Amino acid sequence: MTTCLEVRNVSMRYDQLLALSDLSLTLNEGQTLALVGANGAGKSTLMRLLCGLLTAEKGEIDVCQKPLALGRPRASASAGLALVPEGRLLFESLSIEENLQIGRSQRGGVWDLAAIYTLFPILKEKRKLPPSALSGGQQQMVAIGRALASNPRILLCDEISLGLSPLVTQEVYGVLKHIREQGTSLIIVDQDVSRVTAFADQVACMFKGRVTLAGSARTVTLKQIKDSYFGLTT
Repeated sequence: MTTCLEVRNVSMRYDQLLALSDLSLTLNEGQTLALVGANGAGKSTLMRLLCGLLTAEKGEIDVCQKPLALGRPRASASAGLALVPEGRLLFESLSIEENLQIGRSQRGGVWDLAAIYTLFPILKEKRKLPPSALSGGQQQMVAIGRALASNPRILLCDEISLGLSPLVTQEVYGVLKHIREQGTSLIIVDQDVSRVTAFADQVACMFKGRVTLAGSARTVTLKQIKDSYFGLTT
């Protein structure tokens, strides 16, 4: 199986705070990695690092066996990384369609505007409205669609179900399943550990900036995840 992402011995700080400490993980092409851990474990930091919004003081990242230039958002986008950020972070001064178009890149692929509207028909209906006219679940659709517009190899989903009802969360995971079936690899951060691990192929649990558990979602037990979640295995 081909490795599409390899993070090796990455460390970084916020001033004097060590946010990531010799962190390593891998993601295989076409698979989903559930990234779990308590608040402050470093999950969002890693996502932002992968997208070029942060840089590291040591370590290396390869995407499809090619080195990723750290701290450069354009390099991450060109390599095929796209982020669905925590809190969605939509542009309220723009229409829904304009928010989607912001995500477009020079990378070719299946995810043009028509395909995104096929995935999310309600967005086509409301495309001229601002994001504030949408429900929370519909806003999450826009955030996912904006990331898909770049035709990513790897879709990074940070706190994907935050603020969503169980029914809407189920719909979002159905969309992610379809995206995965199109060949896109996924890294998903979600506080609903049972749901995200049931969906994923691989699990990595973080504690204080380190991966304390990594393995197949089919063989890792909930007790192992719980112990790693609270640092009981360190």
